[in-house]
Amino acid sequence: METTATILHADLDAFYASVEQLLDPTLRGKPIAVGGGVVLAASYEARAFGVRGGMPGRKARELCPQLIFVGGNFSHYQRLGDAAIKVLDDFTPVVERISIDEAFADVAGCTHLFGSPREIATTIRGRVRAELGLPISIGVARTKHLAKIASQVAKPDGLVVVEPGTELAFMHDLPVSLMWGVGPATRARLAEIGVETIGELARTHSGALARLLGPAAGEKLAALSWNRDPRKLETKRRAHSAGAQSALGQKPAVARVIVPTLLHLADRVASRLRAKNRPGRTVTVRVRFADLSAVTRSITLEQPISATAMLAEIAGDLVRGVLAEHPREKTISLLAISVSHLEESAELQLDLPLGLADEKRRPGSQKGLARFGADRAIDKIRQRFGKQAVGYGTVALEAARSVPDAFRELAEKEL
Repeated sequence: METTATILHADLDAFYASVEQLLDPTLRGKPIAVGGGVVLAASYEARAFGVRGGMPGRKARELCPQLIFVGGNFSHYQRLGDAAIKVLDDFTPVVERISIDEAFADVAGCTHLFGSPREIATTIRGRVRAELGLPISIGVARTKHLAKIASQVAKPDGLVVVEPGTELAFMHDLPVSLMWGVGPATRARLAEIGVETIGELARTHSGALARLLGPAAGEKLAALSWNRDPRKLETKRRAHSAGAQSALGQKPAVARVIVPTLLHLADRVASRLRAKNRPGRTVTVRVRFADLSAVTRSITLEQPISATAMLAEIAGDLVRGVLAEHPREKTISLLAISVSHLEESAELQLDLPLGLADEKRRPGSQKGLARFGADRAIDKIRQRFGKQAVGYGTVALEAARSVPDAFRELAEKEL
């Protein structure tokens, strides 16, 4: 482990809501939520009333009658997120972006140019505020895990530096929910054995954690609770999968909702696979029901795919299978598609089966080639005229409001 705190974790505060308040100054200081049927993100003013990401819009309005809903400016989110990360790039080449609005940076090699890690973090925060008009919180520590915790403690719009020698004293009184990998389910399990703080977790016998969470998860959390985190920053992370999801609010589990939503998601995922020339063999879907319980199903194909229609059809089969297994579930709140086991693109194989009964899905078949060719034509039009220039009619006419890839499960990331 390093002897000085040089790892920064920078996280834009309430990013989507902050962008909306930046774009429309009349929204500043007011409780706002991005979304409609479901809250995708909430401003700090809205959170003061108990409004949270993932919450149904009706419940949010009950908690905060003056809540203002905005539709979302996804292109601006991406643009401003990219610009904020570029500020980090100006100080060090060792930057690991982990989402649209947060990244790690190791400044060990540039302190002789820009000052101490605290001074560098202060300068970064000032530039993001001055150049982009957005608040950003930064945590500084010797490990990635502790830097991320520090940035959460720093919110909103603050800076926390955890110096060596003070780390365990800083960590152990904090709630265990601040730890990386502790979501609502894990937090509830830990609470069952009386573990509420990181210090209580650190003092829990490893055997008890293994029985409660499984050997791997228990061992990992035990190590992190003592700030043992040897991970280095990954500056050139290679994607192992591509996915997208759509939060639907409360929609009936019927074809008129499912088909256009899956086609929209498949279009987003497949276009990214084609852009990187990396088709994938494993297709996974996730269906979340009204009570927030979720089911995933996957299939591994004999050949990799990156054609939109093929992906949508395969995903549709999987979703129909899920619904057939859960006939009492009549309402869905989220659909997601991901493709994994990505491979380097190769020439289409004309003689090998895909492993599906429907021949039209085989990449090398006549219909498969036509579909892939149509996708490539759409890609070229979008490259020249923008992503909204052309799309699938079913999506344009029928799709429920969907959430871009940038929106993770915001109910699990409230900071």
